[in-house]
Amino acid sequence: MRRPKGIKTKKSVAKRFKITAGGKVLRSRAGKRHLMQTKSRKRRRALTGTTRVHSTDEYRIKQNLPVSH
Repeated sequence: MRRPKGIKTKKSVAKRFKITAGGKVLRSRAGKRHLMQTKSRKRRRALTGTTRVHSTDEYRIKQNLPVSH
C-alpha cells in the first residue's frame, strides 16, 4: 500500500515494537520493571524475550511505522 509523501514514524511506537522480515510485529512482555522478587523464577523467566502482537492490533501498529514495512 502506497503511503503519502512526508508521513512520519511515531517514535513512541518505534521504540516499543519491531517488525520482522516476514511482516510480523514483535513486542516485549509487560510486568518486568519492578516487584520482581515477589514473582516466581519460572514466571520471571517466562517474561524474558519477545512475543507476537495480536493480529487485531498489527494493522494499527504498522500504520504508525510506515518505513518498517
